[in-house]
Amino acid sequence: MDRKRREKVILIGVILLAIVYPIVFRSLESAFPFIPWPGTSVLIICATFAILALGLNIVMGFAGLLDLGYVAFYAIGAYTTAFLASPHFGIHISWWVVVVIAVGAAALFGILLGAPTLKLRGDYLAIVTLGFGEIVRIVFRNLGDVTLALPAFLGGAVLIGPNANLTGGNVGINPIDPPTIPIPGPWGNVIVFSNQNPIASFYLVAVLLGITFLVCVRLRDSKLGRAWMAIREDETAAAAMGINTVTTKLLAFSLGASFSGFAGAFTGAYQTAIFAESFNFAVSILVVVIIILGGIGSLRGVVIGAFAVQYVNQTLLRYLGDQVLNDPIQALGASTGIALLRDFNLVNYNYLIFGIILAVMMIRRPEGLFPVETARAEMHGIGVAAEVTAGSADELALAEEVTVVEGIEEPVAEETVAEETPPADRPGDVR
Repeated sequence: MDRKRREKVILIGVILLAIVYPIVFRSLESAFPFIPWPGTSVLIICATFAILALGLNIVMGFAGLLDLGYVAFYAIGAYTTAFLASPHFGIHISWWVVVVIAVGAAALFGILLGAPTLKLRGDYLAIVTLGFGEIVRIVFRNLGDVTLALPAFLGGAVLIGPNANLTGGNVGINPIDPPTIPIPGPWGNVIVFSNQNPIASFYLVAVLLGITFLVCVRLRDSKLGRAWMAIREDETAAAAMGINTVTTKLLAFSLGASFSGFAGAFTGAYQTAIFAESFNFAVSILVVVIIILGGIGSLRGVVIGAFAVQYVNQTLLRYLGDQVLNDPIQALGASTGIALLRDFNLVNYNYLIFGIILAVMMIRRPEGLFPVETARAEMHGIGVAAEVTAGSADELALAEEVTVVEGIEEPVAEETVAEETPPADRPGDVR
């Protein structure tokens, strides 16, 4: 079976599994209770983080930019949904319209962040984006009690407030209108996609994930995608070839942010409530871990990494803790008087476990679990051909002439006979 046919078979299998699993989950859980099956709600979290990771993969994997404040756009998408589809401001726009506005708002903030910061590189860019992510969270948390007035010499008129609740503060915004489709059936006159209806919500987020994946494939294979990868490999060379590096990187930031806003719009509506503290720095780190484990730049690797990481985080660690580790370690702590062991819960060590896994991956398989072919070749130094990613036929022919002799790569030079110029034809000679 060739590669394309195998990929089609795998894709069909994944689609069928996604359709069937939410329906048979309870039966599987009853028949095989010793297996930690992920629930439908866990799969929704997995799919949501897959959308987030695909968006950040545009920034990190395609363009080679490190964004540690990616959660900010996730929050912007969620709060945009809350502002426009909840009793908070008395606005109730359909979620199918709000999601477009949320995507646009996140993309706009991506431009506002990227425009002044994209001249920075490496650690400096990471620090600025990290700060932006924290600022957005703090702003949403602190705008729950706002009074804004003109100075006294201008009359002192109150513009906002007093004590206006703009963002819900620490208590968040609740409730939020969930997405609905007016299809009558046993469920009523409409299908409601909320945490009260996880099966329908999973099908919705699966469709959203499929759309996101297809868009990312088209972006990767487009002229813009090739420009991103050129900048990632060598920004100076890309600029010399005529690529507008600032605009191209700005598009990466904006499009990556829009996918995060897309995921945020779904999350806010699905949970029917949002809280500022849910959008903390740990979310950004978790998405970065997903991309690194799956394979930077690899679309399928990012999706598989999202499902794997969130399965471990939401299901496997809880199962191992409750069924295997928590009780004996807590009993040991009670007998020895060690508070750390007495209060042990494996779930609380999830980021430590992910850190260890990430460190091992960086040593043993730095390209990730499902890397793109060029990344695998670069990481393992597979011949000169690995370095020729888009070379001419002459460059490929030169790569094929490389032979390995006792572990040292040396080009095979063809013996040529230089014809001497007749003495009379040499410069300075007189015929």
